[in-house]
Amino acid sequence: MSRIDIKICGLSTPETVQAALAAGASHVGFVHFAKSPRHVDMDRLAQLASRVPAHVHKVAVVVEPDDALIERLVEAGRIGALQLHGKETPERLAAIRARFPKLGLWKAIPVKTGSDIAHSSAYHGLADLVLFDAKTPDTADLPGGMGLRFDWKLLADYRASGPWGLSGGLDPENVAEAIGITGAPLVDVSSGVESAPGIKDVDKIRAFCKAVQQL
Repeated sequence: MSRIDIKICGLSTPETVQAALAAGASHVGFVHFAKSPRHVDMDRLAQLASRVPAHVHKVAVVVEPDDALIERLVEAGRIGALQLHGKETPERLAAIRARFPKLGLWKAIPVKTGSDIAHSSAYHGLADLVLFDAKTPDTADLPGGMGLRFDWKLLADYRASGPWGLSGGLDPENVAEAIGITGAPLVDVSSGVESAPGIKDVDKIRAFCKAVQQL
């Protein structure tokens, strides 16, 4: 197993779930957000999640969900963590924690400048993991998954007070460089292992995991 955790996100077919598992991913992600090309409905999410063994972490990616949606996701997919990818406030994370105390909470932090990274401190003690992702344009329909990357050197001197990960524009060719610069303990990939938006490529999934595992 890799010393660096690997999350393959936006999985939507049994074949690509199996590819991620076979390649050694520690986390698999399912997107439940209608505007995303990777969106899976509740039934499909449940079917895919049922294929994931207990030692692999299941993460549902959502944007500003209400409590009713969270409850349905937990029941359908038996997910272990919720990745919040919208403008959720620290107060909202605290409320989710109070309502769902056993559910892991990840908070995606959109990054363009160093001040964005500093802003992540507001979520320390509330989020189980902070995920640094590239900030998308204000006019974009999607908060992530667009293949954008930020300047990884912004994280070169980052001193984490808790678990964190790196996302945004990663692929099999650049992930080793990204880890070398940032020291990320977890890497999260979606569009970087696709042949087209929302279409995962089994060979690219294998190549990404191999690139990380060789470090």
